[in-house]
Amino acid sequence: MQKFFSNKKLIILMILIIVTFGLLAVTVNIRDNKDTPPVVQQVGNDVVSVVGGVFAYPTNAVKNATSEFSDLYNTYSENKRLKARIGELAQNKAKLAVVQDENKKLKQELKLDGTLTDYTTVNASVLTRSPSSWQSYLTINRGQTSGIKKDMPVMSGKGLIGRIVEVDKISSKVELISTDNELNDKFASEILGENKNITGVVSRYDSSTGDLVMENVNSTKNIKKGQSVITSGLGGLTPRGLYIGKVYGIKKDNYGMTNSVYITPAAELRNFTVVTVIKSSVSGEN
Repeated sequence: MQKFFSNKKLIILMILIIVTFGLLAVTVNIRDNKDTPPVVQQVGNDVVSVVGGVFAYPTNAVKNATSEFSDLYNTYSENKRLKARIGELAQNKAKLAVVQDENKKLKQELKLDGTLTDYTTVNASVLTRSPSSWQSYLTINRGQTSGIKKDMPVMSGKGLIGRIVEVDKISSKVELISTDNELNDKFASEILGENKNITGVVSRYDSSTGDLVMENVNSTKNIKKGQSVITSGLGGLTPRGLYIGKVYGIKKDNYGMTNSVYITPAAELRNFTVVTVIKSSVSGEN
């Protein structure tokens, strides 16, 4: 008896499939026939839609389940990767604490009050920036009351943008590294190499390319595109290690005599509203 009902269900399913395809063929053939009664075509379309929906439901269910499983697996993989990253950050933080402690003890043994890499920071907001001197100067909302002094370097985001040139009680004027003022103070810098760092001076800004130009380079032999450029601290006004940008290329001057290193600045020099003033402990003592 059970086998009979099972065969009966199979027969009914086959009949439904045959009827469905038959109605589909009929509706296609009579679609453009104006003499065909609209009711017949509507009924055929409805039956095809209902039966098609019955067959499509399990297919869509499987498809949705597969998509959800894929999303779940991707989430799991990302969560696993982030946990590993958190572990790495924790390890780096612990390592940094040990290095800082060792550095402090070494400085005490050598009786050093400060080094070229020692500095504190003060955050400030940009008050004004004149369109006529957009690439040269801006004013910030920190001054003498915040411990700001002339010649302190200024950063924005992750890169160097300029230096303090005037200080008032509650505001200061910043000369940008992109200024066209040829008398501006230069930044003693160095290109980080695998075996040896290469020193020079970031002296000007090429407005046509948007690059900073490093001159007085002691050697260009091992300079490669993409190398990081930082302040060297040798100028006495700026602490060592402030990020400037990456090497873009090397060009000769107009006379073809000396080489200049072109640097893509790390900071967005055209648009920023918040800056960080670097207060060097070394320069503060002088």
